[in-house]
Amino acid sequence: MVLPFTGFFSSDKKLSGSIKNIFGFYPENVCLYQLAFRHKSASREIINGLRMNNERLEYLGDAVLSSIIADFLFKKFPYKEEGFLTEMRARIVSRSQLNRLSKKLGIDQLIKSGLSYNQGKSLHGNAFEAFVGALYLDKGYNYAKKIVIKRVIEIHLDIEKIESEDHNFKSQLIEWSQKEKIPVEFRLIEEIGNGYGKQYLVEVVINNKVYSNGRDYSIKGAEQLAAEKAIEILGTEEKI
Repeated sequence: MVLPFTGFFSSDKKLSGSIKNIFGFYPENVCLYQLAFRHKSASREIINGLRMNNERLEYLGDAVLSSIIADFLFKKFPYKEEGFLTEMRARIVSRSQLNRLSKKLGIDQLIKSGLSYNQGKSLHGNAFEAFVGALYLDKGYNYAKKIVIKRVIEIHLDIEKIESEDHNFKSQLIEWSQKEKIPVEFRLIEEIGNGYGKQYLVEVVINNKVYSNGRDYSIKGAEQLAAEKAIEILGTEEKI
């Protein structure tokens, strides 16, 4: 797939070199990666008022990354039940995990943003997801899967440590709500797709205000992702 605005950007040799150093390959369409690392706070207006940033690639990369992680875990843990696999996938693609991974890889140095670090704590993990979306469009699913597993998971993630850690964000949020006597509700707002590819979109409502949402292939996974994002937002508001 070639973006319709490809000609707007000149070839970025520095970015291509950075991607080669981090992931071991040169991009074919560097414009995809330029877009992947452009946060909405640094959006560019391209055609008829359309502002280009990495949000669409983040959406795509989230789905591709979830699929790759699901396949990896299915093969790594052949005797584990669905609940375990779902929980492990939610831990690996959690916002805090992806933020740490992005900085460890050096992706945080490639991002173009108009925010300070404290203002945009999630933009690092979001940029990694957008990178996966760009990689998928640029090289195809099988190549993206190989890069994510060989150059990211096997080198930079300690699966055994992740397995042993407590990342039950929903429980943490519920405990906080009970302590502060502030109502928290998890709402299933949409089912996307059908069959094995169905995803669930869940939102967290705190004191009648929507704080966050999460999308995953199970309701439990979506709740965990939404709860983690809500905790992060509450943390910036000094409420948790």
